[in-house]
Amino acid sequence: MGALGYALADWELSNHGKQLRVFIEKSSASSEPGGGINVSDCEAVSRHLQRVFEVDGIDYDRLEVSSPGLDRKIKTSADFSRFAGYEADVHLRILVDGRRHVVGKIGKVTGERVEIETDGGLFGFDIANLKRARLVPRL
Repeated sequence: MGALGYALADWELSNHGKQLRVFIEKSSASSEPGGGINVSDCEAVSRHLQRVFEVDGIDYDRLEVSSPGLDRKIKTSADFSRFAGYEADVHLRILVDGRRHVVGKIGKVTGERVEIETDGGLFGFDIANLKRARLVPRL
C-alpha cells in the first residue's frame, strides 16, 4: 500500500477469520486522527488488496477498508507520541495508583512510558500494561 501513498493503521479479523477489516491512513498524514481518508481512497485500496489477495491465495469472504476514525485505537508508544496533546481514553490491565481507567490529554512519552494529564495531575503507565486505548474525538 505504500506505493499507493497509504499506510496500514490497524486491521481486524472476525467471523472466524472470514471478515477482514483494514484501517488505512495517508502515508503523509502526520497527526490527523482520521488519517485524512475519503471514500475514493478506500475504494482504491480495496481494489488493490482484492487483486493482491487473489494472487496470494488469501481466503476471505468480506473485505472492509476504512479510515481508523476520529476515535482511533492507539497501541504503541509511537502512536501516543504522534497524538501527544490529544485526549485519550485508556484502560490498563493492572491497577496503577488505584486506577485501571483514565481519560486525559496525552503528555510526555519516554521510551515505553506514557504520561496522561488529568484533572487530578499526571498519571503514568507502561505500554506493556495497556489493555486498550482510543482517542477521544474533538468535535
